[in-house]
Amino acid sequence: MSAIVNPPEKLKKTPSLFRNLTSLIGIAIVIAALVSIVFLFLTELSATHENPYIGIFTYIIFPGILIFGLAVTFLGAVLERRKRRRLKPEEIGAYPLIDLNDPRRRRRLLVFSGVTFVFLLVSAFGSYRAFEYTESVSFCGQTCHTVMKPEYTAYLASPHARVRCVDCHVGPGAGWYVRSKLSGAYQLYSVTFNKYPRPVPTPVHNLRPAQDTCEQCHWPQKFFGAQLKIFNRFGYDEHNTPKQIRMLINVGGGSPESGQVSGIHWHMNIANEITYVATDDHRQVIPWVRMKDRQGNITEFAAKNNSLTPEQLAQGQARRMDCVDCHNRPSHQYVPPDAAVNAGFVTGRLDVSIPFLKHQAVDALTKTYATTDEAMREIDASLDGYYRKNYPDLYGSKPEAIRSAITEVQRIFKTYIFPEMRVDWQTHPDNIGHMYFQGCFRCHDGQHVSKEGKVIRNDCNICHTVLDQSEGGKSVAVKDGAFSHPLDLDVSGSNCADCHTGKGIKQ
Repeated sequence: MSAIVNPPEKLKKTPSLFRNLTSLIGIAIVIAALVSIVFLFLTELSATHENPYIGIFTYIIFPGILIFGLAVTFLGAVLERRKRRRLKPEEIGAYPLIDLNDPRRRRRLLVFSGVTFVFLLVSAFGSYRAFEYTESVSFCGQTCHTVMKPEYTAYLASPHARVRCVDCHVGPGAGWYVRSKLSGAYQLYSVTFNKYPRPVPTPVHNLRPAQDTCEQCHWPQKFFGAQLKIFNRFGYDEHNTPKQIRMLINVGGGSPESGQVSGIHWHMNIANEITYVATDDHRQVIPWVRMKDRQGNITEFAAKNNSLTPEQLAQGQARRMDCVDCHNRPSHQYVPPDAAVNAGFVTGRLDVSIPFLKHQAVDALTKTYATTDEAMREIDASLDGYYRKNYPDLYGSKPEAIRSAITEVQRIFKTYIFPEMRVDWQTHPDNIGHMYFQGCFRCHDGQHVSKEGKVIRNDCNICHTVLDQSEGGKSVAVKDGAFSHPLDLDVSGSNCADCHTGKGIKQ
């Protein structure tokens, strides 16, 4: 007689901990974010032009939302488990067992491992793309469009337009990358809550030393010799009279192995150490300079008109001179209207035969406007109205040249002047040379004297030698390589920037 065996009762399946409202909301957020990431990624692959907003949403914002959704999902599971422990302990499922001898559990483990691997692979790719995007020019210059528009626009017009922002502002290495991102967190707060200054102040006081950035490409040991420089300027008269100066810039050397170390780059000689104290944020007023030569000899220079006490100077922040103390606008150059119009004539974008064009263009560029749109309208109206009224024959015979001139003057304004951010050439002095700003004369003014009687000279021939000058096609006599002022003026004791302001010449 066989034994009767009753069939086992079917085990009741424990409901999943994710079956709750909070977890379902989290899952919905994850799915929506994932779909958006895939869609934007495909859009980025098919796009013909880089869009900064696609990148920030694809690799930063939506991944952040996805992670938030995962967190909400698992939070819901944790809360559901606590609820069941209190109310329905029998519905708390056991932790999963890993039994590779069970085909069903083995398949689940393989599926889980595969999904985890794919997820980690995609996360690694996304993390790298997020890092790469935050290092891109479009992220730095276009994401915060209003704030960075002046810097980004001027950067595109600069000689360093192919150098990434981070190559100068961050440089190589993880340490400065982390510092830059921490600084960026505060900048994000400032933009979000409209706390940023207008204009954004310069110089950047926590900028990485030039030895770690500029000198990765510009090798100081190879600085030497002199370079020919041709300056083309145009007068404010009816004929826009051309003026040209050809001179040798005494670049000098950064290392005795390459030749003589005299000249401009003597300041950057690796054996010298120049330290100074500036009393203003723009580093334009320098009352004290210290020089340490290769033998270790120290000479201190103080400006004659310096009113600071030794205690006040000691409290000032001493800075060792590097590349950006002279090349302080290497990429973000806000060119003065006078120089920008000169460049327009040289490149042919402005017709030099149009009478008084230099005067009218600079005058239009230097007026005060509330917005860029207002400036565009007023520049058009003022130039068009001037030539329509005063030169009707020319206006009728050369309308294309006048219209082209108006367009070029508008382009100059949009490239270098930004009323919304209160930015122009006056807010960002350029220390190269000494035409429109004090530049070299911040120290080389003949007024900085040491206790031993040594003077930081303002002899022009230290830095350059004039080969020849011309005005209106006629040669101007040059004596001993010194600059000859075109006007019969006594300029002794004066600096160029005292009269040349970038918006015409002081009368």
